[in-house]
Amino acid sequence: MRTFELMFISSPNTAEDEINKLTSQLDQAVTERGGKISKIEPWGRRKLAYRIDKFDEGIYTLVHIEGTGHEIAEAERRLRVTDFVIRYLSVRTDEDLKRAAKVKAKRKNNLAPRPVEDDFDAGFDVEEDML
Repeated sequence: MRTFELMFISSPNTAEDEINKLTSQLDQAVTERGGKISKIEPWGRRKLAYRIDKFDEGIYTLVHIEGTGHEIAEAERRLRVTDFVIRYLSVRTDEDLKRAAKVKAKRKNNLAPRPVEDDFDAGFDVEEDML
């Protein structure tokens, strides 16, 4: 299964009920196609980086989806035809998560304590070095 993040920005005058209705429709569309929504994070109202359709603010929502990829096409289609959604973006994250896990494991191995040698001279003959 692949994992995706789907972020969409709603216009600031959108009611919370409409956003909840849209997320339930997305959940239904994803589950019909064999996927699963693992998490929905409402980020709330935030200032946009630049003006979009005369809006300076938007309501951000992040949806975590697990599936094959066909679910994303349907979710994007639904977001495209929804009037109050001003922007959306979907990103595949499973490869990034695997890469991050490898880096974390490598760092853990590099930070593991190394055995300390008991001999201080470590093979040097003190008397020969002084001559």
